[in-house]
Amino acid sequence: MREMDLILGRFADAQIALLDDAELDELDQLLDEQDSDLLNWLTNQQALPADIDTPFFRKIAAFAGATIR
Repeated sequence: MREMDLILGRFADAQIALLDDAELDELDQLLDEQDSDLLNWLTNQQALPADIDTPFFRKIAAFAGATIR
């Protein structure tokens, strides 16, 4: 999905050098999720699963200008 490519690509371009190993692992795990699910979570169209609701995911959301409820 193009929207998630833009969001995650821009995030990676801007932040990749600043991420620690745990965050890189979490990013890798997020890339295995369905793009439609990621977008729905970022836009509050679907409830954010507890295992995805992490400080790192919220960092991506903040970068994208999304407010997770």
